[in-house]
This record gives sequence, structure tokens and C-alpha cells, in this order.
Amino acid sequence: MNKNIVILISGGGSNMAAIVEAARTHRWQARFGARVAAVISNKAAAKGLVWAKEQGINTAALDHTAYDSREAFDAALMGEIDRHAPTLVVLAGFMRILTPGFVQHYEGRLVNIHPSLLPAFPGLKTHQRAIEMGCRFAGATVHRVTNELDHGDILDQAVVPVLPGDTAERLAARVLTQEHIMYPRAVERLIAA
Repeated sequence: MNKNIVILISGGGSNMAAIVEAARTHRWQARFGARVAAVISNKAAAKGLVWAKEQGINTAALDHTAYDSREAFDAALMGEIDRHAPTLVVLAGFMRILTPGFVQHYEGRLVNIHPSLLPAFPGLKTHQRAIEMGCRFAGATVHRVTNELDHGDILDQAVVPVLPGDTAERLAARVLTQEHIMYPRAVERLIAA
């Protein structure tokens, strides 16, 4: 039986690409029967969709602004995801807050990456907030998704030092390089279980 992974993106999809490359390099299909079955975005112009399509991965775009409510969009999104019978749904820069019904539908199968060392700095502007608070370390967290924003079980973390004179952009770039290592590793652990 195939373990299908569906990845949700909103932009360039660098974490999605890191996961796709790890699946190929680490032979997830041969070792675990796992593959990235689809990449779906809420933005038709997301650059990550172009890259995924070039890799031969099924892609779809559902414009969230075309729906009357979050619930209507999430229902359509669930329909698109479920076409691929996902073992795992991976949020990789998917910039939408999901409804409780969506989260419940994928309970135990929905993971996200957040650019802070949770439980510190849930939400947005994490790097700027870490610098302003005088943190000596920042990082990223892979976690299970629950209805409470950025509060699910922690699956993996990467720590990055905050350097003197850091800007939010420089810190974000260093954290992102660690995300590209950590997120595929966490996904592999989940599909190998």
C-alpha cells in the first residue's frame, strides 16, 4: 500500500522541494512505500507549483478568495486532498489558518513547520520578536497540527544562534537552511513508523 504525502504550499515551496528531494535521494518509495502524491496551493501563481509539476508531481490550485467562507474553502481543499488518499498532509509555508473541521478530518496526519522554537513565539514575525526579546537562540519546530495555533506535539526542532547585529531577514535565512534539513527528516520518521 502506498503511503501518499500531500504537501500544501502558498509560495515558493522551498520546504516542499526539500521534502521531494529527500524522498528521491533517500528512496522513500522503495524503503517505505511512500511518495509525494500531490502539491496543492491556495495561490495559482505559487512558484512551488511550477517546480512540483516539473518533477512530475500532481498539482492543484484552489483560490481561497473564490470561496464565501473559510469552511467552504477548507471543504473544497479536503476534497482535493482526499483524492490522493493521504497518509500524511504536510503544511510547507501554507499561509492559511485552518478550520477545526479540517484539523479534525486529518487528526494525527497533519504536520506543520514553524520558524521558532515552540512554544516560544507562535504566530507571525517570529524572527523579529526573538531579536527584540534578546534571545540568544532561535530556530524552527516541526509539530502536529491541532486547533490551537502552533501548539501541537513537537516532532523535531533545530536551533540556530542569534548573532550580534542580526536582522530578522538574516536570522530567517539561517533558520530556513535548518528547516530544509529538519522537515524532511521529521517526515521520514513519520512515514517509516
